[in-house]
Amino acid sequence: MSQSGGLPFAQDLPPQGGYQPIRYKRNLPARGPGGIAIFAGVTAICAYGFWRVGQGNLEQRELRREKAWSRIHLVPLLLAEADRDVYRREKAMVAREKEIMKDVPDWEAGKSVYNTKRYTPSSFVVL
Repeated sequence: MSQSGGLPFAQDLPPQGGYQPIRYKRNLPARGPGGIAIFAGVTAICAYGFWRVGQGNLEQRELRREKAWSRIHLVPLLLAEADRDVYRREKAMVAREKEIMKDVPDWEAGKSVYNTKRYTPSSFVVL
């Protein structure tokens, strides 16, 4: 039975030198930066963020200082404005009192109700 139909039988054999080795390992290309590069990037971003926070803190400190000094310099102006307002209101109050009490004999408009010569500001303001 070595022949089939008159043709010589040829057995299928491997090629001379053998087959190529079978590649069974995964051959994936390296994608993206390595771990050290990622760590260095995160460290750089955090360092920049902390630097910006420090700069913002310095700016806020300077703004608070400027606000405090502007208030310190405005206090005399605000006190003078308040004094002018109190004076104007007291003058108007005395004028109203004179008008209301004009028919009462021996009434002194604007006279202090306290028995002292010291200035005592009124405890409330009539608008």
